[in-house]
Amino acid sequence: MESENKIKIRVENLTKIFGPKSRIPEAQQLLEKGENKENILKKTKCGIGVSNASFTVMEGEIIVIMGLSGSGKSTLVRCLNRLIDPTEGKIFIDDEDITTLSPNELRRVRLTKLGMVFQNFALFPHRTVCQNAEYGLEIQGMAPEERRQKAFTALEQVGLKGWENHYPHNLSGGMQQRVGLARALAMDPDILLMDEAFSALDPLIRSDMQDELIGLQQQLQKTIVFISHDLDEALKLGDRIILMKDGAIVQSGTAEEILTNPATEYVARFVENVDISKVLTAESVMIKPKAMASPEVHGPKSALRFMQKEGFSQIFVHDKKKQVIGLVSADAASEAAQRGEKDLFSIMQKDFIHVTPDTPAADLIPILADIPYPLPVLENGKMKGIIIRGSLLAALSERGRSSDNA
Repeated sequence: MESENKIKIRVENLTKIFGPKSRIPEAQQLLEKGENKENILKKTKCGIGVSNASFTVMEGEIIVIMGLSGSGKSTLVRCLNRLIDPTEGKIFIDDEDITTLSPNELRRVRLTKLGMVFQNFALFPHRTVCQNAEYGLEIQGMAPEERRQKAFTALEQVGLKGWENHYPHNLSGGMQQRVGLARALAMDPDILLMDEAFSALDPLIRSDMQDELIGLQQQLQKTIVFISHDLDEALKLGDRIILMKDGAIVQSGTAEEILTNPATEYVARFVENVDISKVLTAESVMIKPKAMASPEVHGPKSALRFMQKEGFSQIFVHDKKKQVIGLVSADAASEAAQRGEKDLFSIMQKDFIHVTPDTPAADLIPILADIPYPLPVLENGKMKGIIIRGSLLAALSERGRSSDNA
């Protein structure tokens, strides 16, 4: 993702210290010397909210910042729109350092680029659903008819069409959170900051909202910074995960990178109970086929020789553009060769199951149980690799051991 998209948010050496202004410089010095959070609090009466955090968020990416209570994740996200002013460091949005902006300039960035969805729904009880959804546009000074239309569109996007004239007390918790999300979407921000947005919801409603967000992201391609303390939620939503402890970032990476190669003992303990099969993908467990057949240059005998050499009883077939168009079995190739046939098309099986590189490994197990051939992994119709039962089980076993030994 990082090679394809531009950097939307860049955070450099961000620190936030809470406490008496006169003691903050002393706390900073102790922090730079490597003193821990507890000792700094005892010596200076200052609390470390964020400690020297640096990371980037790519355009169109969902990044989940997570950690236990007190880890600094909510402080960090509030620094991104300067609801909390950082003590030190820089925050760039589209290469503009927002830590240097005047109040008016900051207001412009908040109104045009940033939307925020909080854990508590923060709806006005005396306003209708539509009036709540259009509130940010009203603050912008948009004309009533235009802002109402944008609010209607946003409400439809989150599945609340028909509820525009109801009041918050008529809605369930999940529906109220959808209004909060619609209010942010109505402003069409580049970036959504979501602070524990689904934490107050019941588990089933929470899962539905996660699915809703994934669906919306596929349509809208926003840049999303999502705060969570729930590892399963982070694994489901995040393109990348940032894990925090005591205000500091202890590891960042994809779910697979963190689960299979935890950087510290704390991270290993944090992720120890995760089902590895739900995190690994087809791309991470596939193997590269050593040979494929092409009808333009290969016949049954060539296909059979490839299969014998590779130790498989099937071989996949591609056309001139390297698009996979079918597979040929060893039995079919052998019988065709004995008959003297030279055409692969006549013996090729055109219907076959395939998966994409991002298919979760957990979904591969039942597929492999039902097919008699290696499972091809295709991207835009071209072969990325194949999955056989042995390679899948070996990968799951190896990753599981790596996680246990971390």
